[in-house]
Amino acid sequence: MGVLTSQSEDFPKWYQDVLNKAVLAESGPVRGTMVIRPYGYSIWERMQAEVDQRIKACGAENAYFPLFIPMSYFEREAEHVEGFSPELAVVTHGGGSKLEEPIAVRPTSETVIGEYMGRWIQSYRDLPLLLNQWANVVRWELRPRTFLRTSEFLWQEGHTAHIDQEDARRYAVRILEDVYHDFMVNVLAIPVVVGRKTAKERFAGAINSMTLEGMMGDGKALQMGTSHELGQNFAKVFSIDYLSDKGAQELCWTTSWGVSTRMVGGLIMAHGDNNGLQVPPVLAPTQVVVIAIKDDPEVIETAGRIEAELREAGVRVRVDTRVDTSFGRRATDWELKGIPLRIEVGPRDLAQQEVTIAVRATGVKSKASLSGLSNKVSETLSEIQSKMLAFAIERRDERTAECSTLSEVVEAAGSGFARIEWDLVGEKGEAELARSAITVRCLQRSDGSLPYSEDEPGLVAYCARAY
Repeated sequence: MGVLTSQSEDFPKWYQDVLNKAVLAESGPVRGTMVIRPYGYSIWERMQAEVDQRIKACGAENAYFPLFIPMSYFEREAEHVEGFSPELAVVTHGGGSKLEEPIAVRPTSETVIGEYMGRWIQSYRDLPLLLNQWANVVRWELRPRTFLRTSEFLWQEGHTAHIDQEDARRYAVRILEDVYHDFMVNVLAIPVVVGRKTAKERFAGAINSMTLEGMMGDGKALQMGTSHELGQNFAKVFSIDYLSDKGAQELCWTTSWGVSTRMVGGLIMAHGDNNGLQVPPVLAPTQVVVIAIKDDPEVIETAGRIEAELREAGVRVRVDTRVDTSFGRRATDWELKGIPLRIEVGPRDLAQQEVTIAVRATGVKSKASLSGLSNKVSETLSEIQSKMLAFAIERRDERTAECSTLSEVVEAAGSGFARIEWDLVGEKGEAELARSAITVRCLQRSDGSLPYSEDEPGLVAYCARAY
């Protein structure tokens, strides 16, 4: 039984069907929460591992900070508390009695980490301080959607302190490019648009927010990750300062940055089709499934031998010998889960010393010799990864329109991204587009690079409807 709803018929219903039929996640007992099932969590674990490796290569170290944050911490930074107030979950009672001070359930950790950075940093020798944590956060969501917007979700949040603004900016950009962009393009195979957020879309308390915007299968944008320059706003209120090499007390410059389980939703919507999920081979927890077609001793033995050979070659593989379930049902189940490659082993193929290889992305089947099979599989997985990225780039480019008026932007945003000169939009145009549920996703220079300010001349705005 395949995915019942087609993307063209009802994209939101198709998305929900994939969540259910690929056994990724389901709703939790409290509205807006989710239960991530083992297969869905295995995808998140792979995302974690790839991102964590890149974060550590940039010098940051993992730590952990409390889930409960005193409300007084938030109230120290007015813009920050104002930005998060509608989403805050607040604990007022504990242990059977009213608390002396209300406690916020972590929506983000700038405040609590800022408090401890202020304690830990004494001298310029302590800088830069580069921290990251993997945690859950709570933002009370009025319109929940599994993985995309939930009241509780999983993420990583990086927080750093630097000796000057330029060092902070360099690091925020490094995370954006060397960690997030590299991961999303080369692992997720999603060609994100990288740019600067407008003042209206900026993170509460930041002086600059940078974003990565992916195009989903229905043409809408999804913010896949962000990196923020916080300036000295949090340093001032949490006394994050240091003694310089000249003996003067100076304020630090701080950054924060994060990606979340929203990326799982992005994966589904960017690559999924009417047959279910598609997972790029570099990311896939299981890259290859070896299916024994019949309950035949030679078939079962060969399937196990292929599994061992591929595992030895570094391929993430599993074998399916559930011969009491029909082959068609099993093949469909693996297709729904988006396993990049299936190897089908049956008596007739074995008589010819070969197997059948089925590529999930194209549905194409071909014969392959048992001799040298691991090399063939590795080459095919590499081709699948490249072709998935190429397809996503082609779709994004085909559905990105060059516009010269706001009315053209509104029309183009019905099916994809709209590019327009920022000077033709401005704050007034941004507000006008918002009335049509269209946002300025980010700003770029004409050559695609990151601007230092939204006031730079010649900037281009990417506009879209968004999740």
